[in-house]
Formats: sequence, C-alpha cells, structure tokens
Amino acid sequence: MRAVPMLAAYSCALLAGSPTWLVGQAGTMQRVGMPSPVYLIIRTDDAGFSHSANMALQKLIDTGLPLSVSVMFACPWYQETVEILKRHPAVAVGIHLTLNSEWKNYRWGPVTGREAVPTLVDSNGYFFQSSEALYKNHPDVRQVEKELRAQIERARRSGLKIDYVDYHMGTATRSPEFREVAERLASEFGLGMSEYFGETMDAPQYSAAPRQKADSLVAMIDRLKPGFNVVVTHVGIDDAELGALEDMNTDQPLAQMSKNRQGELDALTSDRFAGAVKARNVVLTTYRELITKQGLKAMRRPAG
Repeated sequence: MRAVPMLAAYSCALLAGSPTWLVGQAGTMQRVGMPSPVYLIIRTDDAGFSHSANMALQKLIDTGLPLSVSVMFACPWYQETVEILKRHPAVAVGIHLTLNSEWKNYRWGPVTGREAVPTLVDSNGYFFQSSEALYKNHPDVRQVEKELRAQIERARRSGLKIDYVDYHMGTATRSPEFREVAERLASEFGLGMSEYFGETMDAPQYSAAPRQKADSLVAMIDRLKPGFNVVVTHVGIDDAELGALEDMNTDQPLAQMSKNRQGELDALTSDRFAGAVKARNVVLTTYRELITKQGLKAMRRPAG
C-alpha cells in the first residue's frame, strides 16, 4: 500500500509549528504482518453557504489537517470558497448537491433559475426548507437532474479539481428516483460518491453540546475500526452572521447553531483530537486519496 502523498508536505510543516499529531503519520502505512490501518476522512460540509463558514474553513485548512471539503455551489458565498481552495490544491473538493434551503431569512434557490425548475422551489423561488416539504410538492425528477447537473457544471467551471459528490441534508439520495439521478451524473462526470466506497460514516459531535464536541470526537477515534472511516463535520465562527441564522427544521434557540459550529471547529483543532489521532495511529486521508487508491469502479450503492 502506498503512502498517502499529502502527508509528506504536512510533516515538513511541523518544523514551522504545525500540530504535533502530524509527526510520523507516513510511518503508519500497513506493512507485512502488521494490522490493517485505520483511515479517517474528515469531510467538512456546507462550505460556501456563508462567509463565517468560509472563515472557519480557512482556520481548519491552516492546521494542516487533510480535508475533504464539500462545497454548496448553489449558495451565495461559494465563490469565496473557490478562492480559498485554489490556494490549497491538496484539499479534496466535493460538490454538496443542494436541493434545500433551511435557514429563516437567509435563503437560496436553484442555479438554473426558478423558471427552469418550478417544482423544486417554493412560492418565493427558493429551495424548500426540508426534504419532506420538497417531496410534498411532487418534484419532477427531470428538473432534479437539470438542477444537479447545473451545480456540477458550475463546480467544474470554477477551475477546482472536483473529486466527489455528497448530498446536503441527504435529499439528493433520499428517494430512489433522486438517487438514480445522482448516480448517473456522478458516473457521467467521473466523480466519486461519498458513502459508496464501503466507508463507515459517523458524526457523533453533531448532536453534542458545544463544549462536549471534543469529547465525542475523541470517543469516536477510540472506536474506529480498520478500513476507511468518515466523520462528517460542519464548522463556523460564532459571530453575528451565523448568530442571526435560525434553522427552520429544528427547535434550537436562535444562535445555538452558531455556537455548535464554532464548537466543531474548536474540537477539530484541539490538542485532544490531535492526541487521540496520534495515540491510535489513525491515518488521516481524503476522498481524493481514497478514490485514487480504490478507483471509481469500486463504488457500490450503500445498503438500505
């Protein structure tokens, strides 16, 4: 098994004071007679939905962590995300296929325009707040394909190397018809699909209180099994921008989301998380590396 090439650059960065967990990761690759490695992909979702999310992403990238960043190309701040990622070409890039807009007083709509996909939008021309609300509107699957194709094409025009797709709020794969569209488009454009490589998915910190998110991540590290694992994260800065946003699908008090996303950023950049990764000899990698290693033909539709 070849070493993860990204890690060499990160080891060099240690001389400039980067996190100590990066030391020796290249030496954790599998050798004859040794146990199979434990790999972990940090997938960071919702990049581009706000300036605050982008600033948190920059802080996360600055740690040197290998990252897979899922960009919402339908959202107003995606171009800032693109500029950040162009400065960091080692970061794996995904398209966070988007068919929902869940924040009160901060909405977005389709890349194709409301007139092109009328069954995908509400009376104001925005995506519906939830999968359930969208499905109740009897969306035309041809319009779903038109919109998701437009998001992929926008991503490809950005100049970034696009590695994979995943699914905002799960909507793009929640129905069999939608899933078939996502699979067909991924195949057409030569993209990997998150959850299709047999990887174990987790996000234990998502529901933890802000100050307990590091605890949940450390506990997750302790129970990781050999093979490829993915932790799905959402980072942000607890500032006025995020503090004003209210998720219409939850009963969380205003500003709680902002604190939760700051908590995830703090946990991922903490010494505790770094120490747990190093103690378990977990190999941090990316979807780009996974796809290079296994190939797109290895993809299989997840059970269930």
